[in-house]
Amino acid sequence: MAFESLSDKLQNVFKNLRGKGRLSEADVKAALKEVKMALLEADVSFKVVKQFVNSVQTRAVGQDVLNSLTPGQMVIKIVHEELISLMGSETKEIALKPGNEITVILMAGLQGAGKTTTAAKIAGKLKAKGKKPLLAACDVYRPAAIQQLQINGEKQGVPVFSMGDSVSPVDIARAAVEHAKKNGYNTVLIDTAGRLHIDEGMMQELQDIKAAVDVYQTVLVVDAMTGQDAVNVAETFQEKIGIDGVILTKLDGDTRGGAALSIKAVTGRPILYVGMGEKLSDLEQFYPDRMASRILGMGDVLSLIEKAELEIDEDQAREMNRKLRKAEFDFNDFLEQMRQIKKMGGMNSILGMMPGMSQMKGNLEVDESAMARVEAIILSMTKEERANPSILNPSRKQRIARGAGVQISEVNRIVKQFEQMRKMMKQLPGMMGGGKKRGMMGGLGGMFGKMRMPF
Repeated sequence: MAFESLSDKLQNVFKNLRGKGRLSEADVKAALKEVKMALLEADVSFKVVKQFVNSVQTRAVGQDVLNSLTPGQMVIKIVHEELISLMGSETKEIALKPGNEITVILMAGLQGAGKTTTAAKIAGKLKAKGKKPLLAACDVYRPAAIQQLQINGEKQGVPVFSMGDSVSPVDIARAAVEHAKKNGYNTVLIDTAGRLHIDEGMMQELQDIKAAVDVYQTVLVVDAMTGQDAVNVAETFQEKIGIDGVILTKLDGDTRGGAALSIKAVTGRPILYVGMGEKLSDLEQFYPDRMASRILGMGDVLSLIEKAELEIDEDQAREMNRKLRKAEFDFNDFLEQMRQIKKMGGMNSILGMMPGMSQMKGNLEVDESAMARVEAIILSMTKEERANPSILNPSRKQRIARGAGVQISEVNRIVKQFEQMRKMMKQLPGMMGGGKKRGMMGGLGGMFGKMRMPF
């Protein structure tokens, strides 16, 4: 997961600072030397690291900090604020023209960054906001690029304008805008061709498209997995064609996170969204303050709540709340909650957004493969058995174990812990909360409680 290594290292540095009653200037400098090394290892630009550490040091060695009753906490606060500043301070959206004027958005980037999929993801978000987007297929070089855009556009319910692969991208872009004007579309997303490397041909084509149509926003899509190379790509695109914002893809992968920390400082352009998976819904607004909190192990409760509101049906959450209070939930409910956790990125992702959980990671980390085994066990039960676990006698459990490909002891353990959890939830009705939003989070709280059960 992005930033995991950086986050661990920074938290170790700050743990030492918190343990000191008073800080000297030497203590601060020693800690910042470790911070500097952690950032460099995370593939943050050397120039950016140098500026960042100097900014923190200038603020952190002041008398107000060193003489504070909690100097360690003050230094952490400064690092947090400087991280937010580094990544852009304010959350930025793709700018759109007012009213029903047509906004043309040029999607640019290298081949393999996920540009075509990201164009469809953005189109889906615009449609959800009440816009009428049109996708324009201008990648006429990559095999199946047009078909990929059409498939993703269909999934999003967004039409795709295509003229095949024998017409120039400039003519396609021009015709797409005319088509939008005649058919009431107010946003046109132009999916352009990428190359494996930056070359003059690609840049010239992008410049020609921008000269042919009134491009209002140029959005660069870069692969976070490429680290510092992503920053270099962004810098070159900014110099050659000019960009208005960046979308970082594959931030859910094994990336060190340096691109997210460097791009704004190097290009002067904000990160707009981050791609967190392959699904068309896996595109998140980029919040510098929330990302800084996650890096420093402070959690990200707001993003967690937003994920819950997006993925959890409110009526279902209320019903689950009621069942949890009365200990009436069964294995069908359990299965549904497991699937909702998957939709939210998995249990470890959820734990990572909760304040203080990162420090307890070793004790709380969930084996996601164990969730798959539990799901297999539940799916091997009949509807009657799921609804009424009390009828699970030894012969039924033996059949379930065979169906799930596990030992009967594992089935016994799941059933026993499930019953224990039901009893415990009945004894703790106050933890579920109430009201509209609290009811939803109560359902989520039930998920946390239930997910501890089998692992």
